[in-house]
Amino acid sequence: MAQINRKQFFQNLASEALTEKELPVYPYKDPSNTEVPNSLRKTSTGISPYQGAWTETEIKHLCRRTLFGVSKADIDFFKTKTMAQAVDAILNISTTDPAPPVNHYSANASFPDADVPFGDTWVNANENPLLSAARRNSFKAWWMGLMINQDRTIKEKMTLFWHNHFATESTVIQLARFTYDHHKMLRQNCLGNFKTLTRLVATDCAMLVYLNGEKNTKTAPDENFGRELQELFTIGKDLANHYTEDDVRAAAKVMTGWRNNRVGYTSYFDSTKHDTNNKQFSSFYNNAVITGKTGSGGATEVDDLMTMIFNHDEVAKYICRKIYRFFVYYIIDESVETNVIAPLATVFRNSGYNIKTMMDTLLKSEHFYDVLNMGCVIKPPTDHLAGIARTFNLQLPDPSNVTQTYTHLSYIQQLALAFGQDIGDAPNVAGWPAYWQSPQFYELWINSDSLPKRNQVCDGLIYVGFNRQGFKLILDPIAFVSKFSTPEDPSALINQAVSLLYAIEISTNSKTQLKTAFLLSGQASDHYWTDAWNAYIQAPTDSAKKQAVYSRLQGLFKYMMGLAEFQLI
Repeated sequence: MAQINRKQFFQNLASEALTEKELPVYPYKDPSNTEVPNSLRKTSTGISPYQGAWTETEIKHLCRRTLFGVSKADIDFFKTKTMAQAVDAILNISTTDPAPPVNHYSANASFPDADVPFGDTWVNANENPLLSAARRNSFKAWWMGLMINQDRTIKEKMTLFWHNHFATESTVIQLARFTYDHHKMLRQNCLGNFKTLTRLVATDCAMLVYLNGEKNTKTAPDENFGRELQELFTIGKDLANHYTEDDVRAAAKVMTGWRNNRVGYTSYFDSTKHDTNNKQFSSFYNNAVITGKTGSGGATEVDDLMTMIFNHDEVAKYICRKIYRFFVYYIIDESVETNVIAPLATVFRNSGYNIKTMMDTLLKSEHFYDVLNMGCVIKPPTDHLAGIARTFNLQLPDPSNVTQTYTHLSYIQQLALAFGQDIGDAPNVAGWPAYWQSPQFYELWINSDSLPKRNQVCDGLIYVGFNRQGFKLILDPIAFVSKFSTPEDPSALINQAVSLLYAIEISTNSKTQLKTAFLLSGQASDHYWTDAWNAYIQAPTDSAKKQAVYSRLQGLFKYMMGLAEFQLI
């Protein structure tokens, strides 16, 4: 298996004008596919079970792709397991819903809530238009907290994946309860059955608002959901043979009559608004006809629509490509299509569209652990921020202090927004461009605005912290390295820090430079650090001795988080 210089790879991507490669051997034409130099080509590994070594390298790769960040505790936990056991644990998600978001906003006199006492959840209360924005902000802060405080399962990453796939905007939906219920549905079904999840989304209150489904009538069919159902949610648009505009119109007619109850927060079917005529589809769907039904029977036409769409082989391949880009890499060349996507789609389809089965196959595959798929993804903002919190074990306020907790979680969520990812408010129905826009994909997360902001936040967290509501959010570098096996050994400390903070290896010379410049303060002997550390351990309340190690670690981690390697997972 050929090794490549990953740094050179990214430099080449940035500097070379790459020509599009035609792929006539299979019907899917990936718009991101480029003529990659021979020295940088992907490998031909497939979905056969991984039989290689199970070391910290593979453990960290699995954690970085399925969790937000990786901590020393994560590595220690998975070290006790085989690869198969580790993946089983990551896919063994809890069926218990997390405690819902609460009223943190009425501490501010501008947002009194007569229906919900401060600290109680608002998700079962009547919608109050004056408080909708405050409750949506509560939802976003709560969700950021779930990412940071996640367990060691894929649940949070999968929920974000489905939020990006079935993208919605809370500012368009307006009702906070609709947004929360939509998110709850994604969370509960994140490793369930994809066909079932798509059917739930089709008549979900939030989606009925977002894609105008609640305005879809037999006299004025609205094509919005019918189009996105096929183009973005199930089939995709990058096919040589395609569904037609008539198929979009027919799907819209199938979906006529669905409405929202804004008092009971449920959707329902109004047969008087439903088109009862037969719906004819094109040869793409084998000229299928969905028989028009009257009365309450009209509601079952959506099930017939799902059956027709999910009978098409392209559904499984389309979702597997999206999963691949989210969890593995964005370039899907001929080798990946043949050796990964096609067989993975077969597994997915044969399982009856069971998401967990498909993810189990991918995460246990030789391709997933291929060295060329490690450290090649630029961190999304959520990974950057929640990852820092988890890796450094950033201390958040006591959850019992609602004001402090939500204030700081909201602040972190707003940082993600500043970096380009506003959870709960994807930019449009296609989701964030970095997950789909060719040819840049993940590279869109980094630009002249977002990169300085990422670095400024890291600098602030390591040096001054962020003080809100009487609580300071700040990284503790001493507490961080104290978890290392031999923090008194500067070489071992650097090795462990690099291992946790970077997804790719750096040279021995680079590690020596880090050690000398920061831990040894430019001196040659390791004793300059060892003596300082041991002196602090022996007298931890001595401010001078503490500062001697604290300041060196501050400089080290500021520098390390400012390097390009820190932006990769």
